[in-house]
Amino acid sequence: MRLEKILDLVNSLEKNSFIKIIDTIKSSNPKNSKEIDKILLESSTDLRSADSINISKVFSLIKAEFTETVKSEFVNTTSQLDILIDIIIKDGNCILKQNWLAKLYEKELENIKKRTQQLKTQLESDKSEIEDNRKRDYEIYKACVQTAFTNDVMNNRDSRITDDELSILITLSKKLELSQEEIKLINYMIIPPVKMDIESVITSLKNIGVIFYSKKNNLIYVADEIVTVLRQLREKEVADKYYRRILKTFKEPQINLICRKYNIDIKELDYEAKIKRIIKEGISFSNLLINVIHKDGTSLPEKKKVINEIWENGLKITTPLKGVTIEEKIDNLLLYFNELEKDEKVGISVEGYDKLLFDLNEVQKTFKSIVIKEFEMPEETVLSSNNLLDFNIKPRDIIDILPLEDLKNFIVVKKIKSRGDLVQNILDAYKDAENLMIENYEAIGFRNINLLKENGIIIKEADLGLKFEEITKTIFEKLGFNVDEKLKKKLNTAKDKIDIILNLGNNEIIIIECKTVKESGYNKFSYVSRQIKAYAELAKKNGLNVTKSLLVAPDFSDDFVNDCDLEFEINLSLITASSLVNILEGFKNSKHKQFPYQLLLKDVLIKEERILKAITK
Repeated sequence: MRLEKILDLVNSLEKNSFIKIIDTIKSSNPKNSKEIDKILLESSTDLRSADSINISKVFSLIKAEFTETVKSEFVNTTSQLDILIDIIIKDGNCILKQNWLAKLYEKELENIKKRTQQLKTQLESDKSEIEDNRKRDYEIYKACVQTAFTNDVMNNRDSRITDDELSILITLSKKLELSQEEIKLINYMIIPPVKMDIESVITSLKNIGVIFYSKKNNLIYVADEIVTVLRQLREKEVADKYYRRILKTFKEPQINLICRKYNIDIKELDYEAKIKRIIKEGISFSNLLINVIHKDGTSLPEKKKVINEIWENGLKITTPLKGVTIEEKIDNLLLYFNELEKDEKVGISVEGYDKLLFDLNEVQKTFKSIVIKEFEMPEETVLSSNNLLDFNIKPRDIIDILPLEDLKNFIVVKKIKSRGDLVQNILDAYKDAENLMIENYEAIGFRNINLLKENGIIIKEADLGLKFEEITKTIFEKLGFNVDEKLKKKLNTAKDKIDIILNLGNNEIIIIECKTVKESGYNKFSYVSRQIKAYAELAKKNGLNVTKSLLVAPDFSDDFVNDCDLEFEINLSLITASSLVNILEGFKNSKHKQFPYQLLLKDVLIKEERILKAITK
């Protein structure tokens, strides 16, 4: 769930710890202090009184400083931050009930206790199953942790690991290629975790600003933006769901190679179970692709070839993977997944997502139990598109967790195309063209052909302007307006062609002009103003009164907005494509059967937040 949405769900007391941290960072002259001051100056308020949108904007500008604030908490060896963060950043754990977090926490402590004992036994045994080289790595790191923790006793101080010592241990662990799980187990061999009560766990996480806790709903929220920060701190370069997607491109011998390297017992584990264990280990994504999956002696060109094949044949991406060095290629692969994580588009329509979930549950009787187990959700969780999207779980993520045989069976039962990429075939079968176009409305406005292709929309560049206009009509129809094509046909001439007319009745109309733009910020004001004036004259000659003129585009330049503000003859307001889609989503959940057009009459650049508040009253 996005930070902005969470801030709207919790009260001022429940977001106080977070605001206090942000305010402290803001007061310490952060790198982007000028941009922060500009945001707060425009809203004429301080941070504590700012709305959710502006608080989210400020957070995006101080993310680096916030990361350092949380990082400093890791010095406290009793904080158990690594355990707690690993729980809340797992896919599906961004919204948790208090008792469910307590259950996950207890389960993880039991798991750590069991596995540390197993590791200790293996390290002390002469007949250890751990390879000698790996055992040596463990012993070296363990000895260094022991020294870092206990050397204070010699100086008559409490045992602790200082910030400097921690940075050395992190460097050592990277050089030894230890996974996060291996590091965690060795650390807790030296400093066994003591179980905290759940209220203390929530308070500690809330005080460092990484969670919000709603007492009214008994729910813990972790914002998507904060999850990104926490993953970075835990050296997790991608979300588990994308890690899984990459691992599923490997054949079983490669999976076995990874397991052997990280001391994962693969006896009696099938392919899917091995993948789950690898993800759980917290193995460095970059190191996995650079070193782990390749046999000894593999040349650099062969390694790069393998990475390219993962991109082209595994992920089925048609554009070449950029990068000269293997590190550059992996950086671009990470960039791709990080952009995918930030993208709020579903890939298929929301209605299509609900239909897919319904059908999977009907065909595969174990479907719900697989999802519940994989994402560690309570049994009572309702698997709806709205719920899963709040957890940032999209249709592709659901299909990715299903075993291959289940996918094949589903395709047969639902008579879906079985040749080629099975996952993509299923997604294609549940695409709803109209809703998919609306979800990609802004990309169409920006004429972003590559992004549209990635989202399954094939359209000629020459047709983008007309398609943008068609979707705008559809949106206004869904808002309950009378989009009058007959009246438009009657008014239009060979010279003057109005894009859209909304007929309000009693000879009152709203004129809408649609513009696409390849670069950011539409800026051709003089051209638009001439067009709108001509349309208004045309309407007047036909006995019609233009109540309002609207210009819809993906973005507007500051100069364009200022020029529009000074122009009083054409009564023109501006609305961005993203604002229009968000207003439509808000309207669907409102009590209104027809959108109150009066809300469009106030602003020069229409503010969606004002309209959304008005229609949800």
